[in-house]
Amino acid sequence: MVRDLYNVRLQPVEGGSTPLTDEEERRARAVLFSELGNRIADRGWARFPAYSPEERRRLVDVAHRLSAHWGQQVFVEAEDPCALRLYLAGHGTPSVTPSLPYA
Repeated sequence: MVRDLYNVRLQPVEGGSTPLTDEEERRARAVLFSELGNRIADRGWARFPAYSPEERRRLVDVAHRLSAHWGQQVFVEAEDPCALRLYLAGHGTPSVTPSLPYA
């Protein structure tokens, strides 16, 4: 039996990523700014997954924007190959990492 395939798209190359449009990138950064900013304001730090170099650059840019917005440095640290930690001074690397993912 032969089937016609409709709305079939090529998958990106293994390990590659699909770039966001300018509007999607702006909205993604705005959401990260708001959500991570609220988390950092509440407890002094936030952890977020970053699987690609683009995602890591996006989080570093959000940290710089938060630093400018608050007037105090928001530090960025890689916790492992798949997650970044954003934190304020005095809320650096904890001695015991919570077991909740991306808490």
